[in-house]
Amino acid sequence: MPIDREKALTADPSVREIRWTTRDVLLYHLSLGAGAGAATGPELHLTYENSLTVLPTFAVVAGSGISSGEEAAPGFHLPGIDIDLRALLHAGQGLQVHRPLPASGTATLRSRVAEIRDKGTAALLVLESAATDAGGEPLWTTTTRIWARGEGGFGGEPGPEERWEAPDRPADSVLTCATTPQQALWYRLNGDLNPLHADPAFARAAGFDRPILHGLASYGLVCKALVDGVLDGDVTRLTGLTVRFAGPLVPGETLVTSVWHDAPADDGTGRLVLHAACPERDGAPVLTHATATVTS
Repeated sequence: MPIDREKALTADPSVREIRWTTRDVLLYHLSLGAGAGAATGPELHLTYENSLTVLPTFAVVAGSGISSGEEAAPGFHLPGIDIDLRALLHAGQGLQVHRPLPASGTATLRSRVAEIRDKGTAALLVLESAATDAGGEPLWTTTTRIWARGEGGFGGEPGPEERWEAPDRPADSVLTCATTPQQALWYRLNGDLNPLHADPAFARAAGFDRPILHGLASYGLVCKALVDGVLDGDVTRLTGLTVRFAGPLVPGETLVTSVWHDAPADDGTGRLVLHAACPERDGAPVLTHATATVTS
């Protein structure tokens, strides 16, 4: 049976220890274009180890970079789920940061299958990972949505319809981020060595004209754009970011993110509604269903 929902949901979490250094953080920031824009200067708070601050989305690659000792990120091995890796699409990503990330450190990462939904022609897997420091204090929690084509029909619930529309008013901010032709080659060094992002022949076999940028690279680009363009460069003000991956971005194309501000909550936190698109492809969506939580 390719998917055993009960076995997957009741399995003990997998636990592993991860570590990262300032070099991992510096490489992550450089792979997102930090320090490359003449208008922003060298961005030493992101590109120099002295007084280094950490973009929150570094959490999604922590423990997989050059200091991990691994050739690539850990594979896809989940109890109760036996499916063809070629059927999987990264459908969405969420992140909650419980406190500012240290520029180097260790953590215990506990991962589990949080939900499986039967979408008929596909299955939607929701994976959750929670990181804690040596004292057991929470650092971050990530939620990853995986679309498994051809794996539906196992008798599970489809879950609620999740409709999304941009607010019916002009965006409060529009953030433009240019990517470079080598952006995916840089980003691969954070741990995801999938040839889809480097090998033209592999990309064509997968149905693309050329290698595409990692979805998590687009995710990080939006994070950096928000920090730069809305949060005055303060990485600690962004505490959450949730997106759906709606379409690919090719290295060298532009990512334009529209931002709408919601009224602050009683606790002082704010909510941003986001939509990211590619103007070179007539505004084709790249990230949708996107929200960010911020502090004042």
